[in-house]
Amino acid sequence: MTTVPSVFIDIAPEDQAVELRQYFKSLGAEISEEKSPKGIEDDLHKIIGVSDACFKEGNELEVEGVLNAIVSMLVLVPVERAENLILAFSEKLTKAPGPKLGCVALRVLWLLFQSLEPRCLMRYHVYYHVVQIARQVDQVRAVFKDVDHLKLQLAPCSPSNEQMQKLLRLLHDVLISCKQSELAAKVMQELLGTYTHENASDAREDAQRCIMAALSDPQTFLLDPLLKLKPVRFMEGELIHDLLTVFVSEKLPDYIKFYQEHKEFVNNLGLNHEQNLKKMRLLTFMQLAEANAEMSFDTIQDELQIEENQVEAFIIDVLKTKLVRARMDQSARKVHISSTMHRTFGKPQWMQLRDVLHNWKNNVSSVYAGMKAVGLHAQ
Repeated sequence: MTTVPSVFIDIAPEDQAVELRQYFKSLGAEISEEKSPKGIEDDLHKIIGVSDACFKEGNELEVEGVLNAIVSMLVLVPVERAENLILAFSEKLTKAPGPKLGCVALRVLWLLFQSLEPRCLMRYHVYYHVVQIARQVDQVRAVFKDVDHLKLQLAPCSPSNEQMQKLLRLLHDVLISCKQSELAAKVMQELLGTYTHENASDAREDAQRCIMAALSDPQTFLLDPLLKLKPVRFMEGELIHDLLTVFVSEKLPDYIKFYQEHKEFVNNLGLNHEQNLKKMRLLTFMQLAEANAEMSFDTIQDELQIEENQVEAFIIDVLKTKLVRARMDQSARKVHISSTMHRTFGKPQWMQLRDVLHNWKNNVSSVYAGMKAVGLHAQ
């Protein structure tokens, strides 16, 4: 077995470069065993150029040790002279084949990210490649917690607005592919929030992708915030905006009418009509539940355009979403509504919340006064 180079120990970088050169030479890589007369940076350039020679499954521990040795040398080079080296190394690691070596590459590049000074501008570029590898091995949650944490991590290195937009687009795609739809929606909203009124028209493609992702996601029901985003508002008057409005505030018959008039448009967006119907039935039920403390099975059947034998199964599906709290009375063929999530949250909902809190305050005051009176009486 070949000798694995030293990692993060007290050894001169030049000696470590020789070890790495000898190691890769032993694997058959086209590299000299002699250190470069031009210095450590040229050594690293040559070593990184053949670093993929160690990508062989079954030897993951050895591969990780070798790659970490390269990291230990990279962090010793002044950042202004290491930029191209860091980019080349990051790019090499994105080519690691298979899930096992992909996980090795992810850990190594994450180590490099953490080893760079917080203000180092290269941290952004390393993180971008980290996300690319995380997609390949389905480990995005290992490197991305949420938008706020991401902004906190990258704030010291001050990435440009364009760089953040590029990263957020990548994260959105990765989260969608990893079935993290809720986080993906928040990332896309953050992306659209980076556009101003002046450049909102430039975000057309992002805005359309955001709307399509939200509509197609079976777990996304609160769509009202999308209408407030500048790039989405810029699309007002277009069919995609009209369709979003239907899902935000209209009922099932409105969607059916829209689909009948614009069937080709909806299908070309890649949206599934049957899934749209299912989602609109849930949203319609939520809207009905806002105004009715109880609903008969007949009302549900008529409003949602389902068969009589489908009503109970539909109600069970609604309760599973936890969007509505209710009790089903099969004998009376009714549903008693306790509470429901609002499809939109504007001034009327704020006023309703204010009234609820005001009543709660009065009730607490009454209970307190009653307990005080009982205490005085007992004395």
